Amino acid sequence: MPDINSLGLSRTGIPLYYAGECDVAVIGAGHAGIEAALSSARLGLDTIIFTINLDSVGNMPCNPAIGGTGKGHLVREIDALGGEMARAADRAAIQYRMLNRGKGPAVHSLRAQCDRRKYQEIMKHTLELTDKLRLKQAEIIEVRAEDGKVCAVITANGAYYSAKAAIIATGTYLMGRTIVGEVLCDSGPDGLAAAKTLSDSLRDLGISLRRFKTGTPPRVKQKSVDFSQMAIQPGDEEIEPFSYETNPDELSNKRACYLTYTREETHNIIKANLDRSPIYAGVIEGIGPRYCPSIETKIMTFPDKPRHQLFVEPMGLNTEELYIQGFSSSMPEEVQVKMLHSVIGLENAEMMRTAYAIEYDCTDPTELHHTLESKKISGLYGAGQFNGSSGYEEAAAQGLVAGINAALKIKGEEEMVLLRSDGYIGTLIDDLVVKGTNEPYRMMTSRTEYRLILRQDNADERLCEIGHRVGLISDERLNSVREKYAAVEAEIERLTHTGAAPSKELDAYMESVGEPGIPNGAPLADLLRRPAVTYKGLEPFDRSRQPLARGVAEQVEIRIKYDGYIKRQRKQVEEYSRLEGKLLPEGLDYDLVTGLRIEAREKLKKARPKNFGEAGRISGVSPADIAALMVWLGNNPQRGL
Repeated sequence: MPDINSLGLSRTGIPLYYAGECDVAVIGAGHAGIEAALSSARLGLDTIIFTINLDSVGNMPCNPAIGGTGKGHLVREIDALGGEMARAADRAAIQYRMLNRGKGPAVHSLRAQCDRRKYQEIMKHTLELTDKLRLKQAEIIEVRAEDGKVCAVITANGAYYSAKAAIIATGTYLMGRTIVGEVLCDSGPDGLAAAKTLSDSLRDLGISLRRFKTGTPPRVKQKSVDFSQMAIQPGDEEIEPFSYETNPDELSNKRACYLTYTREETHNIIKANLDRSPIYAGVIEGIGPRYCPSIETKIMTFPDKPRHQLFVEPMGLNTEELYIQGFSSSMPEEVQVKMLHSVIGLENAEMMRTAYAIEYDCTDPTELHHTLESKKISGLYGAGQFNGSSGYEEAAAQGLVAGINAALKIKGEEEMVLLRSDGYIGTLIDDLVVKGTNEPYRMMTSRTEYRLILRQDNADERLCEIGHRVGLISDERLNSVREKYAAVEAEIERLTHTGAAPSKELDAYMESVGEPGIPNGAPLADLLRRPAVTYKGLEPFDRSRQPLARGVAEQVEIRIKYDGYIKRQRKQVEEYSRLEGKLLPEGLDYDLVTGLRIEAREKLKKARPKNFGEAGRISGVSPADIAALMVWLGNNPQRGL
């Protein structure tokens, strides 16, 4: 406990008072902060989560949806590790769609339209009911450290909380500034207050900060929209939930989404007002997300494209607000109205919320370890948009990892580091802390080199063991996962040794899916390897089949169909593991290493990779540089230290 009589003043001049202590202080109650706080508290650490406004807990200031391409993988992995996002999304979902069904299972990604306020209500109540967790409305304006270690956090009202660790999960609030044309406001999302003082405190600790930008589209009133001119986008008939613990039979699609398009008139309005666009007028300083551009950026980047698709999505069951996906903008309000009314079906749309861009402070993630702890301040962790990422799912994944590792470190236990071969979360964090990012980072299936074995359908098999080791997955759940995959192996073995007898019916089925007949019969596993043949389709010819859970049957079909590809990718993982196992000496003096290019030398000196695998993934370090490093260390094992 600090000397209460010598606390002094806050950096804003407010007298400090001792408000108590905690193990972990989480700054921000968005998607990153929620997972960080819940994981820390569930692992037995006394945790406080601070938010500027309690009404913003779990807010979805942009799209009212969870999941999507690549992001759905993250949500399933969060669930497999013991996080909360998947369960909350299932409880708040009003429409489910599995994206990329026309492609292979490696890129199938679940997306759920959610009731925005329901999701917030669920998450806030979950925080309130969690043991060892306190939820407080307060702005943190300072993180204090002694001897390079976090020791306290301080609120704007002068409250001093002793803490062993602090997790920065500030989202877009940190020095937030919203932009609508010529109108600039110091603000967080949705008109909430920005965090204006914490940035200076972090800089004083030596944390590097920079400016990123994101944006959101307008919201319109449902009764003013002409849906007859739009294409309906219904949900899936067979629903797959996010959480492995959710019963799919209890889920239903409650609302539809719609597809519409911009017109040439839309594009002309934007081009005629480019001089008023903050993006092109130089008003916006922050770097925006390349994979989620504003509508004005789309028009200028693709001048020959006659139209752009927009999705009209409900914000919830008890609101008339609709979200116009793909129509993000920072144009002046009157220009936005003209743009909106030029879109098919939105000619008379009533704009309820104006689109805006928002700039915010974030850190350079290469200053973090793979545990998401700062390399400069012990006990200081970053998560979510503070680390340079974008998206709810990316934020939640990082929050979970930061919360787990903060708790494990305080408990003196082995910290959790997820590798690229473990899952999309491992890829996300490795990309951020090793490669860094010059724009808001968004997870996509193309980011991982191991897509076929890191599917969204097998996240439980890959990660529940890890979740159990750290303490977030129960014995009962882990045993259930083990039983599931034992059943998968048993069924594959049975299909391998069970034949389908030749028959006219079998030939007819094979021909119906574009395959030749089977005059002599064949093992069922061999038939299932054929592209268009399905496990369900073979049921009439499989006399010894017993009923299987849907998840088990899905795994059986995928494993048999892609067996050769999966084995090939596992060999790639073995090579990756070999490089990860080749450690680089701590304190290695790269200036002594001959054969390195100047760029590679500087990048290695800055990043200080732990092993050859990390070194090879640093932008600017070539395979030739890695070879030179290996040769030099082989010849000089004791030098450069």
